Amino acid sequence: MEDLQLLDAIERYLNGTMLPEEKKYFQQLRRNTPEIDQMVVEHRLFLQQMDLYAGQKELMHSLNEVHNDLVEKGDIYEGGELNTKGHVIQFWNKYKRTIGIAASIAGVVALGISFLVTQLSPATTKSDLQELSRQVKELNTKTNVLAAEFKRNPKIPEKPTYTSGGTGFLIDRKGYLVTNAHVLKGKGVVVSNSNGPELSATIVYKDDSTDLALLKIDDENFKPVTSLPYAVKKSNFDLGSEVYTLGYPRNIIVYNSGYISATAGYDGDTASLQISLPANPGNSGGPVLNKNGEIVGILSTRERQAEGVVFAVKAKGIYQLLEDLKKNDTTYQNIKLPASSSLKNLDREQQIKQVQDYVYQIKVYN
Repeated sequence: MEDLQLLDAIERYLNGTMLPEEKKYFQQLRRNTPEIDQMVVEHRLFLQQMDLYAGQKELMHSLNEVHNDLVEKGDIYEGGELNTKGHVIQFWNKYKRTIGIAASIAGVVALGISFLVTQLSPATTKSDLQELSRQVKELNTKTNVLAAEFKRNPKIPEKPTYTSGGTGFLIDRKGYLVTNAHVLKGKGVVVSNSNGPELSATIVYKDDSTDLALLKIDDENFKPVTSLPYAVKKSNFDLGSEVYTLGYPRNIIVYNSGYISATAGYDGDTASLQISLPANPGNSGGPVLNKNGEIVGILSTRERQAEGVVFAVKAKGIYQLLEDLKKNDTTYQNIKLPASSSLKNLDREQQIKQVQDYVYQIKVYN
């Protein structure tokens, strides 16, 4: 595809003027060609920046019109001094509302230009990334339901104040879960899957440098599982391969799919992957699985200004996390990661049915 034709196709894709069949073909092309997918993401960001710049120009034009109008009426003296104190007071009383509006517009312009300069700068920082943990307000929406559950579970305090939350998944049949370290912004942890009650859990190990953490469900209501249907993949991954995730951006489990768009993460981080799929706060710590039912990563962050660009810690980080834990505490020697997947020959719907019970919503309180 020629460059001009490709650019025209991207423009029509982003502004929604593609025919359904053409759009379907182009979306498949994005999945199969990471370079084109990256061009779409960058062009979307470019158009957003241009719209912002146009808005700033319009505001500046409005400011100039207000200024020129005041000069023509003699209310602003360019290069001269006001003669009397009374004239100043009269001018203020007459035009204080206009000045206030102009000052507000100027403030918006200043903030907008500052934002534009930041976005157009080639330098990038960690502030460009957004953690995918959930906010406090969202986690307190089911207070009445949770309160009834807390009464049955003495390990969970009554009416706790949640500070953060996300997703985790079992890596051992005895109740060990992996999630992101940044999800655990508190002292106590409550977990639940799509079918079960609220269960208490403890933080076993947390490594902020890799953004991974290990939890243990220590609730008497938890029953150890016979086996886990998925495997944890340690080796490398193919660019463009299809992946999917399950997580809790809401209070119910949510499925999303996409593909690996880069084998390194943010700023070339070789410990993570770049994935093209939709993700929202609450997806942090969710498993990323390939078509064979193997976990290839753990969702962690997304780019703030690029829709659909998310990053996941590579699954081999789980192996390193357990190695570090076992070096420091020999009581965890028996934790064993699932080495084989029973999902390989199943369709996606059947895979999801078998995986979802082992993916947990995580809520953290102080």
